[in-house]
Amino acid sequence: MAEADNANVLRRLDAQYIGLLDYAQAWELQKAYVKQIDQGEREQSLLLLQHPPTYTMGSDKHPEHLLLDEAELKERGIALFQIDRGGDITYHGPGQLVGYPLLYLEAEGLDLHAYLRSLEQVIINWLAEYGIEAGRKPEYTGVWVGDQKIAAIGVKFNKARQRRGFITSHGFALNIKSGIAAEGFSGIVPCGIQQFGVTSFNDLTGLELSVEEAANQLLPHFVKEFKCELDLVKK
Repeated sequence: MAEADNANVLRRLDAQYIGLLDYAQAWELQKAYVKQIDQGEREQSLLLLQHPPTYTMGSDKHPEHLLLDEAELKERGIALFQIDRGGDITYHGPGQLVGYPLLYLEAEGLDLHAYLRSLEQVIINWLAEYGIEAGRKPEYTGVWVGDQKIAAIGVKFNKARQRRGFITSHGFALNIKSGIAAEGFSGIVPCGIQQFGVTSFNDLTGLELSVEEAANQLLPHFVKEFKCELDLVKK
């Protein structure tokens, strides 16, 4: 997605793979980046990382979709956060690539749904490299392979204070590791969807791709879809 006033302008993008980061730290980092981008102190950014086992519940707020009580959460070592993105409950954990794009979107001609579709397209295009035919379900946000969800998407559009438009936060969670569905998603009704399942890249392909390898492969697709000029940030 290019700036609204010139479809050929490339947006600068700082991108980095962080590795494993506590959810609370990542959330505070996003808030700081949003403020800095708004004030012109930081380039637009893409944070790629993993979280320790965590459930996050978005603004749709369906507590009944959490199937574990407090004692069971503690026993399994899973943290729980009520957060400010859209959507219902989902799982984050090791073996899942989480991406937080922090992008400025011009107010003029802004289509928030188009932003979501672009995030989905990045993942769809990457999966196609492996011959995986992924797509969308019209009634649900995210990326699907048949009736199994491989990537969840939930975002927040933060109103810019210094100019007209919004700065995005939160983003996508792409399942990579085999067995992640049973490992973390079994304790919830993922995104409130009961009739369909969850899968991962390694389950589909039989490969042993690491999350960092997936991040490196996905990044060029993000750059192309969002028409970015990339600056890689070292760890």
